[in-house]
Amino acid sequence: MEIQEYFTFFVPGYRFMPAYRNKMWDGKIRLFNARTSLIYKGLIAEIESFCKTRDYTCLYNDGLDKTESFSLEEARNFYVSLNFPEKFEQREFQIESFAHCVRNRRALFVSPTGSGKSLMIYMLLRYYSCKTLIIVDSINLLLQMFSDFRDYGYDSDSNVHIVFSGSEKTSTKPIMVSTWQSAARQPKSWFDQFDMVIGDEAHKFKAKELTKIMENLDKVSLRFGFTGSLDSSSTNKLVLQGLFGPHRQIVTTKQLQDQGTLAELSIKCITFDYSDEEKKQYCKAVWRDEIDFIFSHKKRNDFICNLALSLDGNTLVLFKRIETHGDILYNMIKSRTSLPVYYVSGKIKGTEREWIRKIVNTHDRSITVASTGVFSTGTNIPNIHNIISTAPTKSQILVLQSIGRGLRKTDKKQVCTFFDLADNLQWKSKLNHTLKHFMGRVKLYINQKFTYKLYKVRL
Repeated sequence: MEIQEYFTFFVPGYRFMPAYRNKMWDGKIRLFNARTSLIYKGLIAEIESFCKTRDYTCLYNDGLDKTESFSLEEARNFYVSLNFPEKFEQREFQIESFAHCVRNRRALFVSPTGSGKSLMIYMLLRYYSCKTLIIVDSINLLLQMFSDFRDYGYDSDSNVHIVFSGSEKTSTKPIMVSTWQSAARQPKSWFDQFDMVIGDEAHKFKAKELTKIMENLDKVSLRFGFTGSLDSSSTNKLVLQGLFGPHRQIVTTKQLQDQGTLAELSIKCITFDYSDEEKKQYCKAVWRDEIDFIFSHKKRNDFICNLALSLDGNTLVLFKRIETHGDILYNMIKSRTSLPVYYVSGKIKGTEREWIRKIVNTHDRSITVASTGVFSTGTNIPNIHNIISTAPTKSQILVLQSIGRGLRKTDKKQVCTFFDLADNLQWKSKLNHTLKHFMGRVKLYINQKFTYKLYKVRL
């Protein structure tokens, strides 16, 4: 009972979930199953901590605490044996991370943009050479990973089978890369073919479907998760650690910038100030009404359009809602310029999104209007100079992932500018929802040691 209580938490935002509101669920997640007396293997370290604080003795059976012997020198030699093209340089933190995986047979890595996450995944594939399932968040990342392996000199066509809606779900190829949506629809027997599982953008594995996928892989002992950022919620961290293993920070964004691996970052926070009449009307509005007002505000959309058109280099305009915001911004920008303007949302086919990702890298100046759900996470577009975040959010992961889209360096780009758009509808002492979220983002910039400047625009 003590263990069950120790590993029971309220899910973040549970009060707003239908199951809780309909009194079908108490809002809690229980990591320890009292009926079976089982808990995720990745939480062994947390069990040790539980025992230590209560003076209980912790005994291991079946070699649960066993680790493999594998030196850094062996890891370096294996890297060399893969004969990577010259443009890929060996980095010590990648070698250390790979060695950690081999020693522990499971791991959860926090790996920021530019740290070579796909290269580390590729090393694991080549080292273990077994039937492997790689789960990704979107078809964009699926096609991108297929392309990355080919860049490393691997015969992706012969060895990698991609699984998405409408594709064949069975293959004799050793590696299967699947979107989580497609994997979630497969029967338990489908998962029994795999010996290793790798989760890309593992923070998304909080979802019920993804947890179910990992539990269907109960015969798989080789488990590795990679993500650019972890949710601050202890609940989500423990679920991910349980599924993969204790989390480990590979390297920080600031360290990569200091090393010259990533581009410098300039954050410009633009706060829109509205009329007194608008503030009085919307300062106490519910979230949906406030968002509807912001996204449909003509002067705000005009400013976004003019800002995008005024910037040099390639610009990424991120939005959340397709019909009520993305479509509007795209049509406004497209009608006012002869520059190449691209549009990316969930309605655009994956092959076309991949084509846009590649073509943008060839431009000196262009504008891409893209959904945060499609282009904020994992997508590799090195030649992005500016990012305009048009939709308010309080998600630290989404903010960091969005910033990460512009941090890769190229010969033509050394600095990325990130525009954080905020909305001040405060009236007297009453703060509006999106302004509170902006304050949270500023705290994040301070914690991450990012340089930022504040600007005020009267609409």
